[in-house]
Amino acid sequence: MTSSLAFEYLLTPEGLEHGRRLAVDEAGVITAIEPAEAPYDGVFAVPGMPNAHSHAFQRALVGVRDAGDAGSFWTWRDTMYAIAGRITPEQLEIVAGQAFREMLAGGYTSVAEFHYLHHLPDGHKGVEMAQAIISAARTAGIRLTLLPVLYQRGGFERPALKEQRRFIHESVPEYLEFVRMLRERCHLGVAPHSLRAVPFESLRALWEGLARWQGDKPPVHIHISEQRREVEECKQFYGRSPIEALNEEVGLGPEWQLVHATHASTHEIELIRASGANVILCPLTEAQLGDGFFPAAEFFLAGGRFAIGSDSNARIDAVEELRLAEHGQRLRLERRVRLGGPSPATCAWAHAARCGGGALGQRVGTIAAGCHADLVVLDHEAPVFGGLAPDCWLDAWLIGGSAADISHAYVGGVRHERAASPARGAASSRFARVMRELLA
Repeated sequence: MTSSLAFEYLLTPEGLEHGRRLAVDEAGVITAIEPAEAPYDGVFAVPGMPNAHSHAFQRALVGVRDAGDAGSFWTWRDTMYAIAGRITPEQLEIVAGQAFREMLAGGYTSVAEFHYLHHLPDGHKGVEMAQAIISAARTAGIRLTLLPVLYQRGGFERPALKEQRRFIHESVPEYLEFVRMLRERCHLGVAPHSLRAVPFESLRALWEGLARWQGDKPPVHIHISEQRREVEECKQFYGRSPIEALNEEVGLGPEWQLVHATHASTHEIELIRASGANVILCPLTEAQLGDGFFPAAEFFLAGGRFAIGSDSNARIDAVEELRLAEHGQRLRLERRVRLGGPSPATCAWAHAARCGGGALGQRVGTIAAGCHADLVVLDHEAPVFGGLAPDCWLDAWLIGGSAADISHAYVGGVRHERAASPARGAASSRFARVMRELLA
C-alpha cells in the first residue's frame, strides 16, 4: 500500500520546491514526487541528516571528569576505557537507545555506528554487544548502518592494552567471520579502526576479503590524522603521514570514509579530493577533545566531499555540528560563508546530507525517487524563521537555530515526534539508572 506525505516547501536536488507530495511505498521508499496542495504534513521539509560517525556507548561519558581534566584526547581516552571495560549488553542497549532517540530529535534520521565494543566484560566472544546496538536502533526507530571495527594493536609498535581487550580480533579471518554473522541482522559497512590499531598487512587482507563481498562493496570507515601525536608516530613508523601511507599501501577511492583527517597536509587533502573519498567531520567532539580544525573550506571549494557525525555524542544536534564546522572555517580564514553554495540545493545541510548517504552506503540524505523517505520537518513557528522568506530558512537555521527548531521527523515515512512521551520518560529513567551503575 502506497502512502503519501505533502509539504509546502521541499528541499530536493532541484532546489527548494513549492507544493510537493511524496509517494512512499510499503518499504518506506519514495516512488514519486508530485505537485500537491494543502493540507500539508509540514511547511518545510529537508533531507534527514545521516549521522556518519557515532560511538553510541560514549553517550555515557558526557560531563564525566571533563571540568577537572586539563589534559588531552589521550587523558580523556583513559576515562572512556574505564566505562568501556565494564558496560554489559543490557546497559549498552539502554545507553545506545538514549543516544539514538536524541539523534532523532537532533536532526539525524540514520546513523553509522562505529562499533568496537565487541566482547563481553569477561572476554567471551559473540554478537551480544552488536545485537544490543541493533536492538536499540530498531526500538528508537533510527536507520542503522553498523560498522564492526577491526582493532588489533594499541599503537604503531605496541601490543593492545588490557583496557582494549574487548575490542580485539586477533586475525582478519576471525573478524570477517564476525562480520558474516551480522550480515543477516542489519545493514553493514566495515571499519579498520586506525593505522595505529591495524597494521597494513591486515588492511590488505581485509581489502582482499572485501573483494568477495556479495553485492556492492560496503563503505570503509577509518579514524585518521585526528591527533598530531598520531601523525608524528605514523611518520616515524612508516616514513609517511597517515593519509599518504594509506593511499600508497591500499589505495583511496570513493568507498573510503576518512573520519576527522584533522591534520591532513595540503598534499593529502588533494589526494582525498582526487580519489573521491569522503571526509567525516565531527566538530563538536573535535572541539571538546581539542583536536583542531580540518581545512574544510579549501577542501570544499576544490570539490571535496564531507559528511558530519556526532562521534562521542557529547552534544547531539546536527545543525550545531554544521555551525561549528562553518564558523571554525570563518575563524581560520577571517572570511564569511565558507561551506555552502548560493542556493538551498547547495547549502551546507544539503551537501553534508548527500555525502552522509554515501558514508552509510544507503539511499538516504537526498529527497528523490528511489531514496528512503527520511526527512526532517522544520517548525514554521520557530522565532528563528520569523518574517523570513523560505529560501532564507536554512541560512537562518545554520546561523541562529538548533534542534529545538525541528517539528518532527520521518524515517521510512514513519513519523517521529520531538515532544516528550511517557515511553521516553521511562527510557530516560532507565538511562539514569544505568549511568549510576556505570559511574558507581
